[in-house]
Amino acid sequence: MSKLNVLFFLLLLLMTSTASGAEDGYDLWLRYVPVENVQLREKYQQQLQNVAISGHSETTAAIAEELQRGLKGLLNKDCNIQSEYTNQQVLIGTPGNSPEIAALNIQGQLNELGNEGYLITHQIVKGKAILLVASTGEIGTLYGTFHLLRLLQTQQPLAGIYIAERPKTTHRLLNHWDNLDRTVERGYAGFSIWDWHKLPDYIDPRYKDYARANASIGINGTVVSNVNANALILTPHYLNKLNGLANVFRPYGIKIYLTARFSAPIEIGGLPTADPLNEEVQQWWKNKANEIYAIIPDFGGFLVKANSEGQPGPQDYKRTHAEGANMLARALAPHGGVVMWRAFVYSHEVPVDRALQAYNEFKPLDEDFDDNVFVQVKNGPIDFQPREPFHPLFGAMEQTPIMMEFQITQEYLGCATHLVYLAPLFKEVLDADTYAKGKGSTVAKVIDGSLHQHTLSGMAGVSNIGNDRNWTGHPFGQANWYAYGRLAWNPEFTAEALADEWIRMTYTNNPAFIEVVKPMMLQSRETAVNYMTPLGLHHQMAWDHHWGPGPWVNIGRPDWTSKYYHRADSLGIGFDRTTSGSNAVSQYFPEVRDHFNNLETCPEEFLLWFHHVPWNHPMKSGNTLWGEMCEKYYSGAAQVKTMQKDWDSVKDLIDPQQYDHVRQLLKIQANEAIWWRNALLLYFQQYSRLPIPSTFEQPDKTLEYYMNLKFHFVPGI
Repeated sequence: MSKLNVLFFLLLLLMTSTASGAEDGYDLWLRYVPVENVQLREKYQQQLQNVAISGHSETTAAIAEELQRGLKGLLNKDCNIQSEYTNQQVLIGTPGNSPEIAALNIQGQLNELGNEGYLITHQIVKGKAILLVASTGEIGTLYGTFHLLRLLQTQQPLAGIYIAERPKTTHRLLNHWDNLDRTVERGYAGFSIWDWHKLPDYIDPRYKDYARANASIGINGTVVSNVNANALILTPHYLNKLNGLANVFRPYGIKIYLTARFSAPIEIGGLPTADPLNEEVQQWWKNKANEIYAIIPDFGGFLVKANSEGQPGPQDYKRTHAEGANMLARALAPHGGVVMWRAFVYSHEVPVDRALQAYNEFKPLDEDFDDNVFVQVKNGPIDFQPREPFHPLFGAMEQTPIMMEFQITQEYLGCATHLVYLAPLFKEVLDADTYAKGKGSTVAKVIDGSLHQHTLSGMAGVSNIGNDRNWTGHPFGQANWYAYGRLAWNPEFTAEALADEWIRMTYTNNPAFIEVVKPMMLQSRETAVNYMTPLGLHHQMAWDHHWGPGPWVNIGRPDWTSKYYHRADSLGIGFDRTTSGSNAVSQYFPEVRDHFNNLETCPEEFLLWFHHVPWNHPMKSGNTLWGEMCEKYYSGAAQVKTMQKDWDSVKDLIDPQQYDHVRQLLKIQANEAIWWRNALLLYFQQYSRLPIPSTFEQPDKTLEYYMNLKFHFVPGI
C-alpha cells in the first residue's frame, strides 16, 4: 500500500471513529459517561466497588444489568456485583429477598414508603457500615437504583446520605397517540416505535430502552394506542402482540393499558348495539376483559375518548358518561383494572362557550362513577394551549378521582422544531390554587388524591416519542418527557431542579454550560407564549395541522376557528368569560371566580382569556393593550435570537453533533417566531387601526402574504 493510500486509510478510519463516537441522543438522560470530577469519581469507585443485589427475579436481574452498565460507564471501571451479600459496600434488596435487610430495624420505615418507595441510607450490617438501597417491593429497589445512579450522574456526595422517597400518585402514565399503521397523531419524532408487523416474535431492543427510561423517572404505565381508537387493538391478533411488549415492560414495573373504542362490540363483536345498559354488551366487555387478562395478567385498564370529536360513546344511546365508564369498570374490577374516562368533550351544536362544556357534563355526575374510574382532565379548559388557566373540574368533583392530562408532545408549541421546556407550564397548573377547600387547595393536591382522600391518583402525559434516533425529534423534547415523569412522581419538584438534573445527566456537569442553558430552558416557555399567544390569547394556530399562525381561520364550525376565541373587533379583543359574558368564571370557586372576573385583578397573562379588552386599555407596564401586545410579540421573537446567541456561546462545551442539531433547530424557531409575530400583529392591526411602534422592525411581508401560505404533509396529522 502506498504512503498516500495509508494516509487516506488512516484519515478514513479517524473520520469513521469520530462519527461513531458522536452523541446522537439515543441514551437520553441515561448517558453513563465517566464522572467529570476525577477526585469525586475516585471516591465513588471506593464507595461502590462491591455491590450485592438480593433476589433472583427478572426485576433484580434488570437492577443488576442497569447498575453494571451505569457504574462501568460513570466510574470508568468494572465493579463487582454479586447476588448474595457477603461483605460488600452496597446492599440492594427487600426484606423479602434479603435476610440482612429483614434483620434491620427499618421495616416500619419501608412500610410507610410502600412497594414503589425506597430508602437510600447507610446502615450497619454484620458490624460493617454499608450503603443500603431498600424497599418492600422489588420495583421500589429498581427506582432506588436509578436514583442512586442519578446522584452519581449529577455528582452528588454519598457521605451521610438519607433519602426516603415514595410516589405521590399511584398511576403515572404515558399516553401514546400511536395508530396501528405506525403513524402518530400529533407525533413529530418519526413513526411509532411499536412495530406491530414484527411483534410478538421480534422484540426491538428499543422497547427495553424505552422501559428503562420510563422506570428511571417513575412512570409505571403506558397506553400504547391512540385515543381516537381502533377496535382492532382488542382482537386476539393484537393482544398476543401486546403480550410481547408487556413481557419486556413487566420487570421495569410498567403496565400496558389500551384505548377502548366504545363501539367495539359492534365492530369486532358482531352485536347490533354498544348500549352500555344492554346485557349482551355488558357481557361482551366482561368476556373481553377476561380474554385480555388471560394473555396479559397485569393489564392496567382502558383509556376512553367517547362522544368527543366524532368518537362513539354512551350518549349515542342517551346514556351518561358515568353509565358508559361504569360498564367498562365493572368488567375490569375483578382483575384490578381501572378506567380513565376523558373529560375532553364538547360539541359545536351546544350553543355555549366551549370552555364551559366539560364541567357542565361531568360535574353533575360526580357521585355516579364506580370506584375504579378516573375522570381524566386536560390541564386547561380548551386544548393544551401555550397558556391556559387551570381546568375548573380540578377541585370540583369531590367524589371522583381526577387524573391530570398534560401534553408532552408540542402540538401547539412548534411541533418538534421549537425549544420549549414545559416544566414551567406543568408547574403553573399544578401549583394553582383551586380554593376547593380553602386556600392551599392546589391542583397538585387534587390529582395526588390528598385533597379529597382518594386512594386512586394519577397523571397522564401525551407522549412525544417516535422512532427518531433521539426519540423526541428535538433534543430538548427529552427534557419534557423527563420533567413530566418526575412531576408525576412528585408534583412538588421545581422546574429549576428538574432542568438542572436533566442538563447534568444529558449534557454535562460543567457549570459554564449549566449557567447558560438552564436559564434559557426556564425562559423558553414564556418566550413561546410571547411570540404566539400573549396576554391570554389562545387557539390562534392554523387549522387542522396546528403548525404556524392562523388568526384568520374561519372554517364554518365556530369552536374550531381562531375568530371564535380572539373576538377581535374595532372596540377591542378577547373572549368575555366574566359573569356578564359566557360566565365561565363561575365554574371556579368564589375566590378564583372573583379574581378572574374583575378586570383590575385578573392576571394579565389571562386577561384576554376572560375579558374583551379595549385596545387603549392601560396595562401595568404603562403601555396600552395594543402597545403591550406589540411589546410581547417583538420581545418573544427577540428572545429566540438571544437563545441562539446563548447556545452559540456553549459550542465548545459539548459534543459537536449535539451542539449542531440544536443550533439548526433554533434557526428554524427564530424564523417561525418572526412569522408568528408578523402574522398576528398585521391581522389584529386591522381591528386596532393603530400602528406598530416605529421603534420596532416593521414586517417585511403583507398580511395577504401570510394568509395565502399553504402547507402540505405537515407531520402529526
